[in-house]
Amino acid sequence: MAAKKGSAQPKLAEFQEKIRAAGLRSTAPRVAVLRELESATAPLSHADLVDALGGDGYDRVTIYRNLTDLTEAGLVMRADLGDHVWRFELRRAGKEHSGTHPHFTCTDCGTVSCLPEESVRITSARGAPKAIAARAVEVHLRGLCDRCD
Repeated sequence: MAAKKGSAQPKLAEFQEKIRAAGLRSTAPRVAVLRELESATAPLSHADLVDALGGDGYDRVTIYRNLTDLTEAGLVMRADLGDHVWRFELRRAGKEHSGTHPHFTCTDCGTVSCLPEESVRITSARGAPKAIAARAVEVHLRGLCDRCD
């Protein structure tokens, strides 16, 4: 299920500059993928992006390759939320989406939501892996969303 879109989007030149600054060539498919991720309010799967961009002439393979390139360049984050489906979201400057943050997946409808970093407190305890203290962990919560509850 695709996420709802936000309102304001950066201009074409801003997307092109982001792509070039990451060391990639600015191409129409890369700009299209970034635009779609920019307007998303939750992580999108490859299938979500194919649904959104397929009408613009971009095929599955082109979208996948560009997702891979953008992820490797550090512009996009990729996460598996436990259902063996990679979901992608734009790395954003500032507090929102600046790094890893928790996600909530509805066990009934499958909707995925980004949660504010403050919504889950992670503390390291004696005997816990060092990754917890370094905050190098991914947090995925599951339960019923407000709509399904």
